[in-house]
Parts: sequence; C-alpha cells; structure tokens
Amino acid sequence: MNARNALQLTSLAALIAAAYPKGAPAPVPAAPALPSSHREAPFVTEHPKVDATDFYLFRSYEPGREGYVTLIANYLPLQAPYGGPNYFYMDPEALYELHLDRDGDALEDLTFQFRFTNAFQQQALQIGPKGSEKTVPIPLIQSGALAAGNEAALNLQESYTVTVVAGDRRTGTAQAVTNAEDSSTTFRKPVDNIGNKSIADYEALAAQYVYDINVPGVGAGRMFVGQRKDPFVVNLGEVFDLVNTNPLGPEDGEADELADANVTALVLELPIAGLLTDGAVIGGWTSASLRQARVLNPTPSGHDSAAVEGGAWTQVSRLSSPLVNELVIGLPDKDRFNASEPKDDAQFLTYVTNPTLPALLEILFPSVTAPTLFPRADLVQAFLTGVTGLNQNGAVGEMLRLNTSLAPTAKGAQSRLGVLGGDLAGFPNGRRPGDDVVDIELRVAMGVLLSEVDAPSGQLAFTDGAFLDDSFLDESFPYLKTPLPGSEN
Repeated sequence: MNARNALQLTSLAALIAAAYPKGAPAPVPAAPALPSSHREAPFVTEHPKVDATDFYLFRSYEPGREGYVTLIANYLPLQAPYGGPNYFYMDPEALYELHLDRDGDALEDLTFQFRFTNAFQQQALQIGPKGSEKTVPIPLIQSGALAAGNEAALNLQESYTVTVVAGDRRTGTAQAVTNAEDSSTTFRKPVDNIGNKSIADYEALAAQYVYDINVPGVGAGRMFVGQRKDPFVVNLGEVFDLVNTNPLGPEDGEADELADANVTALVLELPIAGLLTDGAVIGGWTSASLRQARVLNPTPSGHDSAAVEGGAWTQVSRLSSPLVNELVIGLPDKDRFNASEPKDDAQFLTYVTNPTLPALLEILFPSVTAPTLFPRADLVQAFLTGVTGLNQNGAVGEMLRLNTSLAPTAKGAQSRLGVLGGDLAGFPNGRRPGDDVVDIELRVAMGVLLSEVDAPSGQLAFTDGAFLDDSFLDESFPYLKTPLPGSEN
C-alpha cells in the first residue's frame, strides 16, 4: 500500500455527523494567529513547567524491543543549558499525565500520572572566624562534582511517583507503578546537565535512572524521566516571523533554532500485549493540570514556599499531534483547547475543515495557491479520526493514533516524511522523534493528499528548511540524545 492509497478520503458527511452531536452548534471560525512554538497558548506562557512541547507514540525500534510501545512526553520548553542556578526541576504542585485510548471512544482507558517532589538537602558552609562560625546555606544546587554512584554534593534532589489509572483519570482504579528491582514506588530524576566541571560524564550519571518497572494491569516495561536534548527541529524564528524564509527552498537550507535547547522528558516503554483490548490501534496524548486555587505567600520561608495551592485539578496543557494548537487553533481558543479533551473536539471542527494556515501562506507568497476544496476531509482524517486503512480506531478527537500491528522501521531506514515517504511506521501512524512533522504537516495542509484541481500547489515540496531524520536520535531507549551541558569547558 503506497502513501496516497493509505490516505484515501472517506465520507466527509459521515465524519461531520460523528463529530457534531445532534443539536450541537457548529463552532465559529476565529481570526488566524501564529504564536510561538513550544509556547502555544497564552496561559502556559505563564507556567512553562506545565507546557508540553512534544508527544511521541511509536513501536520501539531498539533491536530486541519490537514487542513494546514507547511514549514520550516532553515538558518545559526552550531550556537554555546554562540556565542556572536553579535549572529546570519539575513542578511539585502539578499533575503530569500520559493517556491511552484502547477502545476507540476518545476517552482515556489508561492514564499514567506523574507527581514530583523536591528534597532540599540543607547543604551549608561554616563561614566566619574560627570559634564563631555561622552555618550558612549555599546558593547552588550542587556543592561539588557529581558522578554516577557519587551524588553526595547534590543540594536539591528530585524524585517522583507514577500511578496508573484504569478508566476515568479522576475516578478510575489507581495503582502504583513499582520498581522491578525492589518493588519501591519512588523513583529518582537525574539532575540537569549543569556542565562538564560539575558532571564530567552526564550520560553515565543519567543511565542510573533508567528503571525496569512493573505496571499493574499492563506488565513489565521501562521508564526514564530527565533532561534530554530537545528533539524537535524547526526554523522557529523565521517560521513565526510571517514565514520569513523560502517555503519551497532546500529541505536543509535553514538552521534548527532549537539546536541549543534542552527539554525534560517523561519516557515509558510498555508491552504491546498489555495495552490492547479492542483491536490493534491505540490513541494517546499528554496533559498537565494545576490546582484551581493558588494563594501567594507574602513572606515565604524555606525552599519553594512562595505559594500554597489547593482545590480540584484543572487541566491547563494538552498535546498529541504536533503544531495543532500553534497552527490550527485560532488565538481566542488556544487556552480552551488546552483545557479540553479529545471527546469534546467537535467544538474545534471548523478550524480543521476550513484551515487558515494555507490562506496565510497564499497571502504571504502570491506564487502559492491554497487548496480550494472545502470542507477539508483530508485534514479531518489527519487530525480527528485517523486514516482509513492505516490507523482509524472509530474515535473522533485529536490524538496520536498508532497501529501496533505494523512492524517498526529500524533506525537508518526510517523515512523522515513518515507515511508520505512510504514508511507506514511513521507519522501520522503515531510519531517517532525522527519524523519531520513540520515538513509533513506543511505539505498536508497545502493539499498533497488532494487532486491538482483542488490543490494547485499541493505537490510542491513545502519545508521550513530545518532538516530532521532518524540520525538525530539514539537507537536505544530512551532514544533522545544526551542534554547539552551548561558549560563545556
């Protein structure tokens, strides 16, 4: 089956009927806008620790691990490696979640909930004349060099717990994920890559925090949480400066402006056999929630005590397919999209059937013609239903969908264009870190799946010019590269 056959369109009338419940009003399209990537909605720009940057869902392609699925949720965008002295620890007041839909109803059937704790180690120095010294806490998160097996000098230690919830994320059956080695329920996160003087061999240190785990109701897997090199590749500044580049230029003609950035990754590897309940296709997304109430402390005392939070969990961040909130959802609805769930995505249908991005490109580049076919059934498949014959699962809602019956493609043989490049193991059949989703989505938005009559520019090789393929990643778990050090000397 070639890419175009795999992406044949189904009845738009049936899709819209499924997406709009009886009597539900159609959404009103909003004015277009292009906010910055990794900072896709107004509210999360104020709370970067809960800003999801990328979500990946793919058959593990590490040799010998083909019977597993890997989920990666990246948070806390645009981390400058030199961002001390506090660096980028996770929010202990937040709830980070990875969701899986196993039966095609756009509702979570399994949720993996991550909660973080920061332990201040009270490291101090004796300062002053002998006999009258004062004990003074140090201002840094490390008092000396750190190495694998020797982290006594670490002044702030992060740990986390993971709970798997079967059913509704708030009312389902919750059980703790445990360490396969000792059955403990608390895991450690490595400190960020401060620099080469503080941590001479960061990868050796981080490797201690790859855990073999037991997941109730799923089986044995692996887990890692920690800082990684940001795997997303995009010509960021130029793209959002009214596409201040040539969208028909060479695929490697521009810089990756995230080449100097790190992220924090939540990585799970789970057995396929433990995930399937109704067919081979699973859906996935990530979200983060904060408490409804926050009271600022006018006189904070102690580490991380500037606010007190309480009340019900409120979702403030959501991500599955890349660039949806950045380039599809209009500016007035970006916070609403982040607060919503896939089951409620009918409210955003007009943004998909009548997209603004192609029209903006036509305005900016008069030699480019936007597709003329409306409503855009091809985009409904790409974003809301999955692709007929590839990864449809019956659900209508924005999520990544992975057909687990399709074998993974080995590193070195993967097409950077995924299904468009004839590689059915790639995006939009899930997403691998080496899939160049910017180029893929630009081409789909401009009509590569439509006829030349409906999309006169649809067969052009649109690109942001920032090249990505699987050579940018590791072959083995957790797949993402070692984070850049804050200091190399």
